[in-house]
Amino acid sequence: MPTRFIPPVFVLLWATGFLGARYAMPWSEPFSFLAVRFAFALAIIALLRQWRSSTPISWRQAGQAAITGVLVHGLYLGGVFWAVHRGLPAGISALIAGLQPLVTSVLAGWLLKEKITQRQWLGLATGLIGVVVVLWPKLGVSGAGINAATLTASAIAVLAISAGTVWQKKFGTRADPLANTAWQYVGAAGVMALDSALFETRHFVFNGELVFALVWLTFVLSIGAIFLLMRMIREGEMARVSSLFYLVPAVTAIIAWILFDETLTLVQIVGMAIATLGVALATARKRA
Repeated sequence: MPTRFIPPVFVLLWATGFLGARYAMPWSEPFSFLAVRFAFALAIIALLRQWRSSTPISWRQAGQAAITGVLVHGLYLGGVFWAVHRGLPAGISALIAGLQPLVTSVLAGWLLKEKITQRQWLGLATGLIGVVVVLWPKLGVSGAGINAATLTASAIAVLAISAGTVWQKKFGTRADPLANTAWQYVGAAGVMALDSALFETRHFVFNGELVFALVWLTFVLSIGAIFLLMRMIREGEMARVSSLFYLVPAVTAIIAWILFDETLTLVQIVGMAIATLGVALATARKRA
């Protein structure tokens, strides 16, 4: 795929993950569902490695990839799915997730010594404002789902994916992509299987919605979107890569408007424009 197409395709695919979760969560517990999803993704990558030659990686690289998987896939998705399953409104969850680009940029500046320019900081701040505006109509909610436990789970999820992307940038960019991603799912499936065994009954209600969600999230998100994310992490600065996540709530709102006839207000459209401006500022490169 040409490099210029990777960011928009990634944002589109990543945005559908929230819709997949909407189909899956009524019919399965979160950790059990994610453990099965990651196991399927691992099996698919193992088949791809048989079909396409893959360079072996060292045990140290495998361990580093597994840590990335625990953070980016296990703790991030585990925290988001658990909070939503416990009743946290999707708008609140998405707003908390909107902090990820800023947290990632701070960690990248601290751990990777990446210099973040004033324009990038302005873009990151503008993008966050855009996310708030997009989600504003969905924030006027209350209920038992908004509590210390669900908010803490969402915060842990944001810290996990931020740390995981920085960890991948620092340790995983030299490893073979297929082998690296396979070991990521070893770590992710392992931690989700453990959480499922400790905290859940592993009860599934098999129906069309659950099967569709599992197939979609496995192939489109766990395979397609993740390989695009790993490539962007390998080739780009973390501030530029992470700023793309600001576009996800806007794209999700558009897809939900098309598929589920959800309201799309003028305020949300303005927020989308602001978020897009923020991403443009954060990802712009100076001309030579």
